[in-house]
Amino acid sequence: SVGLHAVSRAGNVFGKTVMVTGCGPIGVMCVLAARRAGAAKVIAVDISDFTLEFAKRAGADIVINSLTQPEAFEVLRSGKGQVDALIECSGSEAALTNAITCMRPRGAIVQLGLGGPMSLPMMAITAKELELRGSFRFHQEFHKAVEFMAAGLIDVKPILTHTYGLDAFRDAFEVAVDRKVAMKVQVAFDQ
Repeated sequence: SVGLHAVSRAGNVFGKTVMVTGCGPIGVMCVLAARRAGAAKVIAVDISDFTLEFAKRAGADIVINSLTQPEAFEVLRSGKGQVDALIECSGSEAALTNAITCMRPRGAIVQLGLGGPMSLPMMAITAKELELRGSFRFHQEFHKAVEFMAAGLIDVKPILTHTYGLDAFRDAFEVAVDRKVAMKVQVAFDQ
């Protein structure tokens, strides 16, 4: 539901190019939601190849490790920019600033990640007439998310890395905090 809400905040993404920065569980859910909303191209950006692999499985057309592939952004910056909508999930000022350089004029920036205070490149935001939108609540999309999963319209299985029975919930939480081995950990009550 968080991903569906973020994509709805971006406006109509059908046939457009969407960039998602920060590919933890929420970012990957945004990739799934953008794909479901009809985005023509989804670009996933992170500093971890582990999380980028999940974004790829979720339907990202292009995955970019911003630490090891900085040159990959050059083509996205060409012209006046190639990205119509940005969904920023990392909370990183560097990720946001870099992504803004790839945006087309009058694009939408949806800020989801909360990493603390940030300085924004106001000259670029103003010159490109970009719209900055926050995304925090998701109540309206919760029911829709459940419907999509039940109908097989959004498959969250690609991000599920571990399943534990209720008796092993402590182990589940220990694994869940290690972002080098876990994307999303599930505690199953029927095991």
